Amino acid sequence: MRRSTTVTALIFSSRTLATATIHHRLLTTNSTSYSRWRCFSTVSAPAAATASLGVAGALASAAAIASLSAQSVYAKEPLPTDLVPKEVVLYQYEACPFCNKVKAFLDYYDIPYKVVEVNPINKKEIKWSEYKKVPILMVDGEQLVDSSAIIDQLDQKLTPKRKADSPSGDDEEKKWRGWVDNHLVHLLSPNIYRNTSEALESFDYITSSGNFSFTEKLTAKYAGAAAMYFVSKKLKKKYNITDERAALYEAAETWVDALNGREFLGGSKPNLADLAVFGVLRPIRYLRSGRDMVEHTRIGEWYTRMERVVGESSRIKAS
Repeated sequence: MRRSTTVTALIFSSRTLATATIHHRLLTTNSTSYSRWRCFSTVSAPAAATASLGVAGALASAAAIASLSAQSVYAKEPLPTDLVPKEVVLYQYEACPFCNKVKAFLDYYDIPYKVVEVNPINKKEIKWSEYKKVPILMVDGEQLVDSSAIIDQLDQKLTPKRKADSPSGDDEEKKWRGWVDNHLVHLLSPNIYRNTSEALESFDYITSSGNFSFTEKLTAKYAGAAAMYFVSKKLKKKYNITDERAALYEAAETWVDALNGREFLGGSKPNLADLAVFGVLRPIRYLRSGRDMVEHTRIGEWYTRMERVVGESSRIKAS
């Protein structure tokens, strides 16, 4: 699995998507149809009133069923109380895609955790650790490192029932988790540092959300943006990317094709591959590259479902 590096990890941005609910759409559609029915009805007033009550009741019942159905599909998956760790601390860069993979898992399973933002220059927050990269996750005093390894260990300890319920999906899940680590993440830097304006846009987010001193912010924004612009060109060559946007769009479409009409790759609920794709894409959603991806591909609908179901758990930013 690929691990975060100090420079590559500082590249992404996170926001929240606004979505309309099934309930609202159902009531809007059916109330419009009912208004048209009333205009052309020739039945008596009492009969119309009775029919109105009947239609209203049917609409309410249908809306309730649709609402319950949506809740069952998009419900978070909290752990049994006895399995929830007592203390979880994530050492991270806010903009790191690998850190966001871990956060997507914690958020989906509603595991409370503290966040320690690491200064990427001096890394003083993790001087106690022999492992000098992020993410580092402390779970009840045990140190876990490397995003995919962290998720594997958490999954084995905290969700044994999930594995028992879907053994046949393991191969597909494993395949697409590997695709995230070995392909998707390599497309991100060339896209968000595609030109100088996008590089500056990215570092605006990095310096505003990261743990930097005032001087470090100024240095990182301009020197970092310039450096990463040239690094992104080398990454394009290394991974044989000729058109970075086209490659990103192709990856998004490849993922949607893999869903094959399912709500999530895991079926009615996200699996670890869904969480991995969402985790690395969530930070870029409102950068220009992320906006372009949603506008030009079919991934937006799946992303919206993931945004609704993952949400955020009880997260505390530690000082």
